[in-house]
Amino acid sequence: MGWQPLDLPGADAAIWPTWLPTDEADALLAHLLEAVRWETHVIRLFGREVASPRLSCWIGDSGASYVYSRTRFEPHPWPSALTALRPRLEQACGSTFNSVLANLYRDGSDAMGWHSDDEPELGPAPVIASLSLGAPRRFVFRSKAARGPATLELELSHGSLLRMANATQRLYQHALPRARQLRLPRINLTFRRILHERAGAQP
Repeated sequence: MGWQPLDLPGADAAIWPTWLPTDEADALLAHLLEAVRWETHVIRLFGREVASPRLSCWIGDSGASYVYSRTRFEPHPWPSALTALRPRLEQACGSTFNSVLANLYRDGSDAMGWHSDDEPELGPAPVIASLSLGAPRRFVFRSKAARGPATLELELSHGSLLRMANATQRLYQHALPRARQLRLPRINLTFRRILHERAGAQP
């Protein structure tokens, strides 16, 4: 089973449900839970600073700093397992990546609200590769123009790879809703390429 295009008019998005074999996904999940320097990122929401409802770590090459919600994050070094995985992921996605945002959703109470990965450092048409590990979670898209309810829902399973490219971030928002009955963790790795010449842009 390979790439399966998503029904998002005007976008370029696809999912590979079983990209990483289960034994590799199991090992990577266990490694990252211990190896990554997980921290609570403080973000600005409606004019005030709040703690993100998840743990995160910004990882990347030297100089691949990232501004999110008016906060600049300097990259932590790549864990060895992600260094080894990066070339395979780049080949699968037909792109190169110099950074990855790791998010740990400790259980179903942790979530991610509606947003687009459209920060200036990523350029006008970024390729975002999202690898999921651990508990399956519901993932939703909606049109930026309508800003209504979700227009597409899918399940991100253990070892699945989601690729979003071209106009996807310009046309759509995405979110990871809460699943309060869930007690198991999930790690999401969103690989991206920071454009160094734009890294000084203001949010």
